[in-house]
Amino acid sequence: MSRQTLALLVVIPLLCLMMASPIVAEEGEAAASNASKISNLVDGWFGVVNGVMAKTLFFQIPLQSVEVEVSEEHPEGKKYVGIPIIVMILALGGIFFTVRYGFINVRLFGHAIQVVRGKFDKPDHHGEISHFQALTSALSATVGLGNIAGVAAAIALGGPGAIFWMWLIAFFGMSMKFSSCSFAQLYRRIGPDGRTLGGPMVYLQEGLAPILSFPIAKVFGVMYAVLCILASFGGGNLFQGNQTAAALIYTFGFERSDLASGVVGLSLAILAGIVIIGGIRRIGEVTSKIVPAMCLIYVGVCLFTIITNIDQAGPLLASIFTEAFTGNAVGGGAAGGIIVVFATGAQRAVFSNEAGVGSAAIAHSAAKTDEPIREGVVAMIGPFIDTIVICTMTALTLLITDVFGGEYSAKIGFGDGAIKTIEAFGTVHWSLKYVLCGAIFVFAYSTIISWSYYGDRAVEYLVGPIGVWPYRVLFVILVALGPFFTLGNVLDFSDYSLLSMAFPNIIGMVLLSGIVAAKTRDYVQRLRSGKMQVIK
Repeated sequence: MSRQTLALLVVIPLLCLMMASPIVAEEGEAAASNASKISNLVDGWFGVVNGVMAKTLFFQIPLQSVEVEVSEEHPEGKKYVGIPIIVMILALGGIFFTVRYGFINVRLFGHAIQVVRGKFDKPDHHGEISHFQALTSALSATVGLGNIAGVAAAIALGGPGAIFWMWLIAFFGMSMKFSSCSFAQLYRRIGPDGRTLGGPMVYLQEGLAPILSFPIAKVFGVMYAVLCILASFGGGNLFQGNQTAAALIYTFGFERSDLASGVVGLSLAILAGIVIIGGIRRIGEVTSKIVPAMCLIYVGVCLFTIITNIDQAGPLLASIFTEAFTGNAVGGGAAGGIIVVFATGAQRAVFSNEAGVGSAAIAHSAAKTDEPIREGVVAMIGPFIDTIVICTMTALTLLITDVFGGEYSAKIGFGDGAIKTIEAFGTVHWSLKYVLCGAIFVFAYSTIISWSYYGDRAVEYLVGPIGVWPYRVLFVILVALGPFFTLGNVLDFSDYSLLSMAFPNIIGMVLLSGIVAAKTRDYVQRLRSGKMQVIK
């Protein structure tokens, strides 16, 4: 066993246990833990970072004035409803790439299924994992709490109509994911040992260098890599452990305590550390088994709920469409309501499938293929499975079980989303809430291990292989600490860091889109002419 393996399997758990051990305060003060103190300190740092990012990258474009109750925040009884600029960039980016590539998300959808089934696989192609493993690795980073807690939060904040906008963003997002993953294959670096380094940080630097000059292109790459590392610590790490602990503690009726949080965090940390050691090949092997299985189980339970209440499914589906364009469920007038519904659905869709963010391109860059466009075609299935299939199943289950009581407002947020979905499953049959709880744990675990690889590659891009193991050690420690953090700042940091990655990625892809457009036309022509060899 290597020294690095011992570090993850022995030293890290010991450190986590030490930080989670209680310290009894003097003179009868309540007991606290080192982990809680550390998490509070870091949580405060998150709050400062969130404030800066909210003012600079996420300012809202005001679109409509609506009447509200008079308060200190709104002394005139009015507020402006707007859309965050990043949501607009993502929405417009999806439309741009869909048109730019001739609705590739529709034209080659059937071909994508063939590729995933292995019809074009060749073992001698450069890369580390198969098309299927690349897809499941990318899906493991997106299929999870965004599909469970995120959908509940979207409905709570935007009503049923938010789901329609999630569908639309996912549809156009398929083209963005096609674009980023094609670029990742086109510009990836393959080392002497066969290991790959690819993703937006690489293709932004190398692709933009001839257009904008190397120093500017390097800024794009470095900016993306830094944001990716931050996102891996936030949405890909702390948030997963935090919500998993909340779901388990709620489902089994435990009190929220340092002991309960520590058990969940330490369990996730040890399991993640075992897989993280092996890099993308080990991650691909694990995700190719657990992701399809858990998706099938989860969708199966949702379908059971829908079929047993099939008489309600039609009207509820209709409400998704009608509320998308009226906004009646969230108030604020027709225009204000629509803006809230759209912004809510769009933001939750991006958090769910990460289209436009570019993170999945890091996993897809490791796929074995000599056709960059082919891997882009595979990648575009991700948003379809993630949002259009799984999120729809969650939404219909929530609406059929009526856990919101027909009232949609900002009363609950992401923090209660997983619990609301657990309640929905529990109304169908008491045992199903435990099935969902298991799914939450597995989904969170698979998200953690995939995001560890994304951050791993970003660190190597910035400082070389020397930074990889320190990053892995810190990542696993943070997994153990995740359940102790205050959710509010963790959630905001998760959203901000993840969505921020879209800024350099979409700008760079727009500038480079002509390259992929030309290669797409060539690929489609060769495919239609029968020149591509299909493995029987």
